[in-house]
Amino acid sequence: MDSLAALRRDVVSCRTCPRLVEWREQVGRDKRAAFADEDYWAKPVPGFGDPAAGLVVVGLAPAAHGANRTGRMFTGDRSGDFLYAALHRAGFANQPESVSIDDGLELTGAWVTAPVRCAPPANKPTTDERDACRPFLDRELALLRNAEVFLVLGGFAYQGLSSYLGIRPRPKFGHGVEVPAPEGRTVLCSYHVSQQNTFTGKLTPAMLDAVLARANEILAHGTGGRSANSPSLG
Repeated sequence: MDSLAALRRDVVSCRTCPRLVEWREQVGRDKRAAFADEDYWAKPVPGFGDPAAGLVVVGLAPAAHGANRTGRMFTGDRSGDFLYAALHRAGFANQPESVSIDDGLELTGAWVTAPVRCAPPANKPTTDERDACRPFLDRELALLRNAEVFLVLGGFAYQGLSSYLGIRPRPKFGHGVEVPAPEGRTVLCSYHVSQQNTFTGKLTPAMLDAVLARANEILAHGTGGRSANSPSLG
């Protein structure tokens, strides 16, 4: 039988895409000056969170000097600061900071992942690279058996998840869009938490808080998931 532990091993050891392998390892060697004394992870990044999660957050790909450095999704960069602070406010995280893999961050009722596991040049994976990584996401979502709400950060994640969930036709992506999926599940859309969006005000904390509040509302009244603020998860 498959397991999240087995999936993690397979993800971390993957060398399928030559362009991504070269880039992630080059970044790990060259480093950013601010992190010159650190050992970069420089490998594919597995998902992170609560295996019993009712909420699954799906991003894009690891950031070169964020998750590619720290080894944990959305950890060590401004995008992660924005996301985990929101998850903390919504009751899914025990702390707002996500600095390193050993910083004590724990998620309750939530899991964070991405359709591409290696940092891509210019933060732009190709469709071939996404498709090569697809089996990892398929296995992961199948193993997250309590997942009821999927929060997609950006159109790239929305496309990939819609394919997995069998959403046809696929409504147009937009912030706050809510899409019913088979088996009583729900997809919630948000602009990505990239600095390009958060620094310009395209995505504000209040906007992401509203989407997470809706996620909690669905989980509190759903059949398969559980609210992050439910006593059974406390």
